Amino acid sequence: MAVDELDTRILRLLLEQPRTSVREYARVLGVARGTLQARLDRLERDGVITGTGPALSPAALGHPVLAFVHIEVTQGHLDDIGEELAGVPEIVEAFSITGGGDLMTRVVARDNAHLEDVIQKLISMPGVVRTRTEVALRERVPHRLLPLVESIGRAAAK
Repeated sequence: MAVDELDTRILRLLLEQPRTSVREYARVLGVARGTLQARLDRLERDGVITGTGPALSPAALGHPVLAFVHIEVTQGHLDDIGEELAGVPEIVEAFSITGGGDLMTRVVARDNAHLEDVIQKLISMPGVVRTRTEVALRERVPHRLLPLVESIGRAAAK
């Protein structure tokens, strides 16, 4: 889906001021509230905007350990394992990948012992061949989309 300059201006405002009202966004952007609402509806419908909830910190929720666990799966069991992973609350994301392994998960834990317990739970799943774990030491670039939105906006303005 193509986004234009107004779309990128809207997205930038949503990222920078997520708690502002639609009326205020419209005022700041200099567009009618109906125009803004139609754009927001389209951006949601097209999957550009995927949520409006708060960003939560696993560390502040008592899970400061972050690890990336690569999982190698027996052929033909990828979907089954994916469904099982959804039942593990400490797995906050999981992706099918290329390269070393079949799945990569983002796992949070209370401490290293808890992380080991989660990994043991993964290893015991039928169809899991092996895992490889990398523990994150420090976040260097926090999750962000504003630079991407700004880049797309500059391209759309040309």
